[in-house]
Amino acid sequence: MTDINFLADKKSHLIDLFQELETAKEISVKELAAQIRQIGFQCMRCGDCCIGEDNSVIVFPSEIRLISRSTGDFWLEIVEPPKLGEWDLDGNFHTLEWRLKKRHLSCKYYTLHGCMIYEERPLLCRTYPFFLTHIKGLLCFSECNGFGKEIRNEESEELADLLVERLIQEIKESIALIEKFDGFERGTPSKEGLCVVHDSEGEHRFNRDI
Repeated sequence: MTDINFLADKKSHLIDLFQELETAKEISVKELAAQIRQIGFQCMRCGDCCIGEDNSVIVFPSEIRLISRSTGDFWLEIVEPPKLGEWDLDGNFHTLEWRLKKRHLSCKYYTLHGCMIYEERPLLCRTYPFFLTHIKGLLCFSECNGFGKEIRNEESEELADLLVERLIQEIKESIALIEKFDGFERGTPSKEGLCVVHDSEGEHRFNRDI
């Protein structure tokens, strides 16, 4: 996620991001798959990654629309803005990107029967617990019960391919976000004003009580 406090220096950030994008495109899927096989992984369908206050799933606008077409839910029924951001002089709250909505600390779409949007789940969910760093594309991972399990070659290559796709998409989303971002003068917290979410498509404005 791009930090809203640093978006003022757009030129410098864009130069860095375009360099990261070229690095991401050069990542070897086969070498990445080999690393995954060495670690070993199988999803246990335990749902632990779908539950918890700290679990937050970033979703792209295209992923939101895919979920909307599948479920019939409207935009703000699917996602919510993060709680961290900045206020402008008119009392509007500005923040970046979207998170899947939660219900009682779990993802809205997670039930006892599993994920309700499994076929349309975001790239972050498809690649969990792995992720790639933006600067060098290094393989990293979060805590998960599925580590140490044997994974087939085709499964590891599919996961590696999704990881590269996710990294490239994340960088492209950040580039588009920064290119469309209009700066604003910082103000103080207010009970009035709108919530303004900045993403790769520009600004989304809505009443905070929604």
